Amino acid sequence: MNSKTITPAILLVDDEEELLFSSRLILRRAGFSNVLTQSDSRLVMGMLAEQPVALVLLDMTMPYLTGGELLKQIKATHPDIAVVMLTAVNDLETAVACIQAGADDYLVKPVERERLAATVRNSYELACTRRQLDQLQRSLAEGKLGNESAFSGIVTVSQRMRNIFLYLESVAPSRQPMLITGETGTGKELVARSVHELSGRSGRFVAVNLAGLDDTIFSDTLFGHQRGAFTGAERAREGLIRQAAGGTLFLDEIGDLSLSSQVKLLRLLQEGEYLPLGSDTASKSDARIVAATHADLKERMENGSFRADLYYRLCAHQVALPPLRERREDIPLLVDHFIEKAAASLGKPRPVAPPELGRYLAAYLFPGNIRELEAMIHDAVARNSGRILALESFAEEIGGKLAVSAVAIDVTERCPVCPLRGKFPTLKESEDLLIAEALRLSGNNQRLAAAYLGISRQALNKRLSRSEH
Repeated sequence: MNSKTITPAILLVDDEEELLFSSRLILRRAGFSNVLTQSDSRLVMGMLAEQPVALVLLDMTMPYLTGGELLKQIKATHPDIAVVMLTAVNDLETAVACIQAGADDYLVKPVERERLAATVRNSYELACTRRQLDQLQRSLAEGKLGNESAFSGIVTVSQRMRNIFLYLESVAPSRQPMLITGETGTGKELVARSVHELSGRSGRFVAVNLAGLDDTIFSDTLFGHQRGAFTGAERAREGLIRQAAGGTLFLDEIGDLSLSSQVKLLRLLQEGEYLPLGSDTASKSDARIVAATHADLKERMENGSFRADLYYRLCAHQVALPPLRERREDIPLLVDHFIEKAAASLGKPRPVAPPELGRYLAAYLFPGNIRELEAMIHDAVARNSGRILALESFAEEIGGKLAVSAVAIDVTERCPVCPLRGKFPTLKESEDLLIAEALRLSGNNQRLAAAYLGISRQALNKRLSRSEH
């Protein structure tokens, strides 16, 4: 498969050349960049065999092959292609016959511009969704990625991540927005870049972090401004949306966006247009929006700090990235990758990771995820002077924060005391737990509790007094 996936086209079929020209112009202005036309109905099936088409706008009355005949051929060989019929006859029976034959919708000539664009958009998106679901089902069944190289920047052997890649590959060509959620440091921007590479879009990947942007800076950054829009605006500025034309605009930390900015972003998503500061004329955008956040947007919707309509617009496609503690099988691979990267950037010989490092790191919860691991490895390599990577810097950073959970490395099967607290207990925790359990079993009779513990009553009193202080 090519590194770029071709965006499925819209094919207009009518024997009237003027109508083809005007309809194509309307759809181009509505944001559809890949619009084909054909006036000879005999050539339609050949075109469908040569290139991916998501929707056919098909006239009913044509020489050679009628629209009804073509509809049957299209649905017989390309059932995933959406077909919208055009006719000059406002006849209920004709509409019913078209729908029964497999048409997705039906329009009566002459068609208003808004009605044409809206009908095509709805049917096109439905057809693309069907194609994506079919591709996802095939990919999951086969377990194979069509373009492995698109994810080469993400180091993983996790099956969970592999399943995410399969999903992303199937929805990448979509025009719909995507929402990527996950804790800080889980690689959300890397995933967004992979989606852009797979999308087949010819424009740039443009990223912006929205954290800390007030409404004015947000509008100026994304939408740009005209000369004289405000004091100091001596020249016009092109916003990031214009820079991402035909490409992908990545909005990181979308959960931090102010309510007033959310309204403007919602208009961009719904209408595909925006207002540069100082302009009274709306500009069109065909950039695909991919947003990311570490925040719980549903919780923010409940407390009124995030608009529900914006949330449901953003999550047409949604993926949640797992934290590093839920993909610990990747830690050894990531350690090797980051040691190599750090040694190259520091101009030092590559040290060897000691065998115990992997188990030591697997016992840490990594609140900063992959980004934290990379910083930890870089610091260790920078401080290292020997052939073997020293553990001192890791001990300083995480020595007191180990939490060997049962979920992490299945210690319950090999460690009989771990189920007591769901992790390996400290000596103090073990002593406190045993004393509490002995007192419970003895009904708080200290003499009997001491006998359970195999110590004297005086020794038990001493330990209880120490615990109280």
